[in-house]
Amino acid sequence: MEDKITIALPKGKLGNEALELLAKIGLPVEGLVTESRTLLFDYPEAGIRYIICRPTDIPTYVEHGAADLGIVGKDTIVEAGADIFELVDLKFGKCRFVVALPEATLNKYSKQGKFDLRVLNKGRVATKFPKVAEDFFASQGIQVEVIKLHGNIELAPRVGLSEMIVDIVSTGRTLRENGLVAVQNIFEATARLIANRVSYRMKYARLNEISGKLRQILAQEGVNNA
Repeated sequence: MEDKITIALPKGKLGNEALELLAKIGLPVEGLVTESRTLLFDYPEAGIRYIICRPTDIPTYVEHGAADLGIVGKDTIVEAGADIFELVDLKFGKCRFVVALPEATLNKYSKQGKFDLRVLNKGRVATKFPKVAEDFFASQGIQVEVIKLHGNIELAPRVGLSEMIVDIVSTGRTLRENGLVAVQNIFEATARLIANRVSYRMKYARLNEISGKLRQILAQEGVNNA
């Protein structure tokens, strides 16, 4: 089939939710499992191919044209800084970026029940998302030293590596279990449909059809999508 479309999907829960949505708009997903050793699923009769990637790699695959479309969280898109089109807010996988710090630090610097991040000017912030952290604190006029970690960043303030962290949270349970308190929301993140810029021009009809059907099904399910 002409205009074959390659779609990059993330491994794990986000990928499974993406598959449910793609099935609802009639795209083939039979036998597709995001948590398997098979990383490429081809449906030639439908002109659709899926590649299964780490979420952090999806913006790169899409930006460089290895995939025409991708589904990935807004958090990953912002951190990657990739040159892609963002087509549809899919509304699932909701989480939020926050600045969090130990409750003892909050109590120490709070005045009349209010806390001002500027008291931690020139402090250290641990995060898996250095670009998000740097951009946020720069927008607030606050100088910080950003320390990039790859996991368990809740530990950093507890052992003196940093005064605070920037991380994504959904329920906030992990923060609470580690004695941390979210003191500032940065932005909310949900899954997005993204497109390669060249593909969007060259394969406009098919990509627009897919994105249009996704908007339609979200509207039918009562999800507001601009």
